[in-house]
Amino acid sequence: MIDFWLAAGLLLLVALSFLLIPVLRSRRAQLEEDRTALNVALYQERVAELQVQQQEGVLDAAQMDAGRAEAARELLADTEGVVAPRVTRLGKAAPLLAAILVPVLGLGLYLHFGASDKVELTREFAQAPQSMEEMTRRLERAVAAQPDSAEALYFLGRTYMTQDRPADAAKVFERTVNLAGRQPELLGQWAQAQYFADGKKWSDKVQALTDEALKADPKEVTSLGLLGIAAFEGQRYQEAIDYWNRLLDQLPPDDQSRIALQGGITRASEKLVASGGKVAQAPAAKPAALLKVRVDLAADLKAKVQPGDSVFIFARATSGPPAPLAAKRLTVADLPATVELGDGDAMMPQLKLSNFPEVQLVARISRAGQPTAGEWIGRSQPLASSTTAPQELTIDSPDK
Repeated sequence: MIDFWLAAGLLLLVALSFLLIPVLRSRRAQLEEDRTALNVALYQERVAELQVQQQEGVLDAAQMDAGRAEAARELLADTEGVVAPRVTRLGKAAPLLAAILVPVLGLGLYLHFGASDKVELTREFAQAPQSMEEMTRRLERAVAAQPDSAEALYFLGRTYMTQDRPADAAKVFERTVNLAGRQPELLGQWAQAQYFADGKKWSDKVQALTDEALKADPKEVTSLGLLGIAAFEGQRYQEAIDYWNRLLDQLPPDDQSRIALQGGITRASEKLVASGGKVAQAPAAKPAALLKVRVDLAADLKAKVQPGDSVFIFARATSGPPAPLAAKRLTVADLPATVELGDGDAMMPQLKLSNFPEVQLVARISRAGQPTAGEWIGRSQPLASSTTAPQELTIDSPDK
């Protein structure tokens, strides 16, 4: 920030020079004008003396003319090189007043409309925070500087939750929803914060938020986890087991929260049995999808590609979100190649191959390494995600 103010000060000095230099020049011109006036007065005084001497008979007409000519030569020599001052209507006060008002007005406008606070925030975020409290302060400043940033609000709400400040988090998530729309994930986060802010008491508001979230996305993980917690606290152990099992199905195999979640299911099962109940068997899970595809390059394209060009192979739902359900990355040098795309390659837990009945296989060559745009592409016909037969995919068309 110091560098910024130094640069601004230097530019201000340059700007002031354009205002003050004319003032200094006008003062010099005034001195020249005063000296010329003095010389003219001396000339007039000398001529007057010569006229007196002529009247007294001391000088004749020829001597009078010679003396007047000599005085005129002296006046011309004294005023030679003096430039006539330029007439200005601004006067001397206007530039001086502008020299004072321009920087003051510029500073005021910058402080009001400028972004010095955002510049400072950017510099701070470039360095890793030393503590969670420092991170929270940074996020609070970011929200103050950018009150319409849903992303900043979301991260601030998550930070409040890690600091056991659910009431503050609930207010922040409510603002986030108002800005970003009623997205299932945001509704789930808001419901969770509100539940803990109310002292773990289930309310109509929390129920409405979780219902809306799961209606839009039946696999919304925060709502499933929260409903499981509420059911467990209300001694509805079978409901808790069902919700947590549904959540467990959405988590990746290496997710660390699976251990805690499985522990909660075990405790709920034990309490259900101890109360005389019986744990209902969960419905059989869908078998994991696994597609095998051999990818090759059309013969007429082999001379147009380079060995290091990236090759993205992915499967996407024919009816559903445009995001890839599973993806692999190779290079042209690896072709032809056979790859497997399965649930373990899911880009997001809720977007698994097995969750969509029909998919399309796509292979794209991108010299820039961008999975969303490239030079050449190959597409398969729609096929069932449960397909087990190996598939053939040829890259043979310009990517438009």
